[in-house]
Amino acid sequence: MESWPLGVFASVDAGLGVAWNVISELKVPTIQLHAPNPDKRNTASAQSLADQLADMGVRCTAVFGGFDGESYADIPTVVKTIGLVPESTRPARLQEMKDISDFTKALGCDAIALHLGFVPEGPSADGYDGIVAVTRDLCDHAAANDQFLHLETGQETADGLLEFIHHVDRANLKINFDPANMILYGTGEPIEALRKVAKHVRSIHCKDGTWSDQPGVTWGKEVPLGQGDVNMESYLRTLREIGYEGPLTIEREIPQDPARQKAEIGAAIELLTKLRQQTLA
Repeated sequence: MESWPLGVFASVDAGLGVAWNVISELKVPTIQLHAPNPDKRNTASAQSLADQLADMGVRCTAVFGGFDGESYADIPTVVKTIGLVPESTRPARLQEMKDISDFTKALGCDAIALHLGFVPEGPSADGYDGIVAVTRDLCDHAAANDQFLHLETGQETADGLLEFIHHVDRANLKINFDPANMILYGTGEPIEALRKVAKHVRSIHCKDGTWSDQPGVTWGKEVPLGQGDVNMESYLRTLREIGYEGPLTIEREIPQDPARQKAEIGAAIELLTKLRQQTLA
């Protein structure tokens, strides 16, 4: 497989990614898939999707979990609602991620991924041990399916994420690095963070954003690729430095405006194609 095949974040039904019919129009060889609704998470649906992808010449590189009740309205709401961190929803969401893992195995993909949520900084923090335990449980289920679990960056600093991975202590726990999220959440300069967590990075997003005037308190702003503060040229150079060869997966979440979403992803493909050629030359 060639280094850095392009990809997009895609959806079968109600997820945040591009609609299924757009994948072939964009002519990308890989996708990350937002996990379909529960009624489609079965072996028959997985095999049907796998057949469609094979016909399209597209490889699914990770399946992302997401949950009812999650909201990215603002940073305090993210803390309360996202991922496996909130205790009240944790058991049901853990089971849902295990179901997604089983679906992903039937699809023939070797990675599941999610936003874990806001992990408290440091093992002495209240609730930290419980988040470590649930992550170990999910890692062990994924390992039984010959899968990796990718945690998407953003809600923790690079140092906090490294410490958490150390405490979970599972060889199949990896990182899906999203540089824009570091900016949007105000958790660190993305290129520096990428270098710190490099050995754990197994997948990435190509996304851009601008800093908030109160980083970590209010949201930054997601913008089209190349128009934000990430510096995509530096990002790709750093990916090459750390030896990353996997997909460059474009994520642009504006599901309320699919025409604009498709246009901006098309522009991102053009930009990445150019930068990819320059960087790999």
